[in-house]
Amino acid sequence: MKTRNLTIILVVVATILLIPFIGMQFSNEVDWSTSDFVIMGALLFLTGLGINYAISKLKTNRSRIIACIVIIGLFLMIWAELAVGVFGTPFAGS
Repeated sequence: MKTRNLTIILVVVATILLIPFIGMQFSNEVDWSTSDFVIMGALLFLTGLGINYAISKLKTNRSRIIACIVIIGLFLMIWAELAVGVFGTPFAGS
């Protein structure tokens, strides 16, 4: 993996995590703990790495698109489970 790609992924993750951090400064409705930031940062970082890997290793555009859709779908399912416990697994603490 190129260092440039890794840097881009890290900058995008940090920028996305700034949204709840700034929201916490202005509202009591946004209440993230340090572990929330760490978990979401790891989840976003792994998603970015997965997409980067799929784009760099797969040969056809069709397979790249399918892989990216699967990766983003998994990200959204994990995020929904962590946020509100959609599936009711112990993974979300329900």
